[in-house]
Order: sequence, then C-alpha cells, then structure tokens
Amino acid sequence: MLNFVTATSRPSMFVVSLLASATGAFAQSPPSVNAPPPPPPPAVSIQPAKPAADMQAVLDAMMALGAKPIERLTPVKARIQPTAADGAKAVMRRQNRSTAPDPTVITQDLAYGSDPMQYARVYRPAAAPAGAPMPIVVYYHGGGWVIADVNVYDATPRLMSKQLNAIVVSVEYRHAPESKFPAQHDDAAAAYRWVLQNAASWGGDPARIALAGESAGGNLAVATAIYARDNGLTQPLHILSVYPIANSDMNLPSRRDSANAKPLNTAMLKWFGHYYSKTMADQQDPRINLVGANLRGLPPTTIVNAQIDPLRSDGETLAQAMRGAGVRVEQRTFPGVTHEFFGLGKVVRGAYDAENYAIGRVQAAFK
Repeated sequence: MLNFVTATSRPSMFVVSLLASATGAFAQSPPSVNAPPPPPPPAVSIQPAKPAADMQAVLDAMMALGAKPIERLTPVKARIQPTAADGAKAVMRRQNRSTAPDPTVITQDLAYGSDPMQYARVYRPAAAPAGAPMPIVVYYHGGGWVIADVNVYDATPRLMSKQLNAIVVSVEYRHAPESKFPAQHDDAAAAYRWVLQNAASWGGDPARIALAGESAGGNLAVATAIYARDNGLTQPLHILSVYPIANSDMNLPSRRDSANAKPLNTAMLKWFGHYYSKTMADQQDPRINLVGANLRGLPPTTIVNAQIDPLRSDGETLAQAMRGAGVRVEQRTFPGVTHEFFGLGKVVRGAYDAENYAIGRVQAAFK
C-alpha cells in the first residue's frame, strides 16, 4: 500500500495538485466563518450595461454606507456588509419616506427543526377574514447559502402576503461554511414538509401552496419542488424563481458581460462556491446545477431575471431546460436592473413591474 504522507514527511506539490484535481477538496474552505477567501480570479475589463437611474441610486447608496467587495472578505465580515435593502432604505430616507415595515402584515417566528437556524417567519395579513383558508407561499431567501437571512429579505414575503392575501412562510436555513451543501437543501425540504403538516392550524390551505425564492432561494424553490415530486408530497401549484442559481457553467454569456456588475459579480459566484461546497463535484449536483436535473412533471413556473446580473443566463437556460422537459414556464429578463432588484419596488420602477408580474402569475395559479 502506498503511503504518500507520513508523520515525518510532507506531501510533494505534485501529490497536492493530483489530489486537488481529483477531489476538489483543496479548493474549498474549512467550516469556519473566519476562513480566508479564495484567490481572486483574473480581472476582466468588460463593463456591464448601465443601470437605470433609480437602480443606480440604490447601488450608490450601498457604496455610501461602506459596502466592501464581498469576494475579498471572510464570511463573518461579508455578513455585516450593507445590502441592497439597506441601500433602498437610504434612498427612501432621503425622500422623507418611512422605512417601517408595512403594519398591515404581521409576523411570527416558529421553529421547524432543532438547530437555531431552522426556523421560519410566518407572514399573514393582519385583517385576514376568519373562516376561509388562505393560500400559502413557502419562500426561500437568497445570499448564496452563505450570507443574508429572513431580515434582509423581508420585502418580498411581506408584499406577497399582502397582495395575495396569503400566508407566506419565509424559511431560514443553516448557512455555509458552518453547514455545507446539502444542508441548505435538506432544510428547505424539511421546512416544506413542516408547512404541509401545520398549514391548516395557521388558517392556511395546504392544497393551495406555491414555492418562491430569490437567488440561492430561487434555486431552493425549484429543488424543493423536485423533492416534493420524488417523495410523494403535495406538489406546489406554482414555482416563482427569481434570478436563481441554476447552471454551474462558468462560461455562460452573463458570466462574461456582467463579470463586473454590482451588487453581484462573477468573482462572488466562485466565492460562494468556495464556502458552500465540500468538493468541486458538489457544484455539478443536480440540486445546484438545475439544468442537469430531471425537471419532468414540475408545476408551472415563472422565472424572473435582471439584465445586469451574472446569474441572468442561469434563469434563461433553466427556462429552456424546463420547456424541453415539458414544463409550462414563462421567463422574463427585466432591463436596466441588477441582481437584488426584486423587492425594491418602492424605489425602483423595474422592480415594481417585476413584482406585479410575478405576484400576478402566482395569484392566477391560486384561482
């Protein structure tokens, strides 16, 4: 038996290189929030399209709040960076508008698992009529499975609850690198089961349920629908997937034309992958690389994308793969906006249009 490493010897660079190429292990981070970031990829000179003025105002406000390049940070530092939601609130304050949450929707946090991160924020209309069960939306937030939480992504579930007169369950899940893939997908599936079991006790109708999510959460919405199909669970009536992670090909058109976009750039995609996956092979798993999954039999789906976003091609190629599998899917790419625009409808017109379009599609599914 060959023993490449002994207690008194160090592995040669050849062996390290061989093992790294075989397993991808050396390319991924340890499970620590202080793990250093991966080496940055080579700089790309291509500049993205110019955002609309109202979208640019949000990006400028983020920078004014001190946002640093996430791809150069550790996870613990990345998690405290200003977000697009913070930028939108700064714009609203300059306009002398309230940034308080809409009081016509109330929330309650409930645990669906034993880990502190396994909980959900349940949104419901404050004046919901008694008697008739409400439809349900299970929503998954974004953040590359490393950063962000239900607080950052409050706008979309709150708006959906109000406009749909529905119970919206915003799922928190374990984060990487403390808990790596497939922990987030396992939690998403467990939360869906939990919602089906408990919806009636909240005044919801488990037969009228939809899945929704943004970015990493847009991926979880589709992956959870696949899980429900494969495990004999109630299928959602509709999937809303907003700029999902769906294609692990790093040579997609949007990876190039939006390589230097804000607030998400192509280097950040590699940063997220460095922390959430155990090996490079994880990024080809069909739960992440959705274009390679079995998509047959999924419910009607709406995919929303932003023009200025390295994930734009993910949504476009996912729509193509779904059509090829016989799924009824509608995909729209909104011009002049960037990743994280969804939920900014109070200050960005493109977001307002996208929100009305997407929520309208879910509403039609509930009728």
